[in-house]
Amino acid sequence: MAYSMGDLKKGLKIELEGIPYKVVEYQHVKPGKGAAFVRTKIKSLLDGRVIEKTFHAGDKAEKPDLAGSVMQYLYKDGEHFQFMDIENYEQLGFTTDQVGETANWLIENTEVTVQFHNGKPISVEPPLTVALKVIDTPPNFKGDTSSGSKKPAKLETGVTVQVPYHVLEGDLIKVDTSSGEYIEKLK
Repeated sequence: MAYSMGDLKKGLKIELEGIPYKVVEYQHVKPGKGAAFVRTKIKSLLDGRVIEKTFHAGDKAEKPDLAGSVMQYLYKDGEHFQFMDIENYEQLGFTTDQVGETANWLIENTEVTVQFHNGKPISVEPPLTVALKVIDTPPNFKGDTSSGSKKPAKLETGVTVQVPYHVLEGDLIKVDTSSGEYIEKLK
């Protein structure tokens, strides 16, 4: 199936010259003279690069052969992250480059979605939210109660996020993996 200029929208996955992309931004432009076109920013699902591409009437983009599989993160052995398919128990190793920023949210037994393109694994997507333990954050001081104020907190995976003053070392917090923002303190 091929997509035309009118089918493009944010979040759509397309394939150009054998490379799968995700549409990050698009803008339909109708100039005073000439034909309309769509100006897009597309992100490569292979290496994460964002490029600008203009689609004119008649341009086509193919639908990529993508499949997602739920896998469980097991451990890191040197330079490879090990994942296990929860359906057939097959294990796959991914390099740090393939895992990318998802490594910030991985603790043992975390379930992730692994994207495959033409049968080859290309990316690891974390769950929407994760529960992580705070291992280092400055102590609270009397009077630090203003709403909206934040302090840095280092989490068990090594990533640092901004948290409210009432969060202390040892607390379990919920974090949005897409933005890296604190959501709530867990019991």
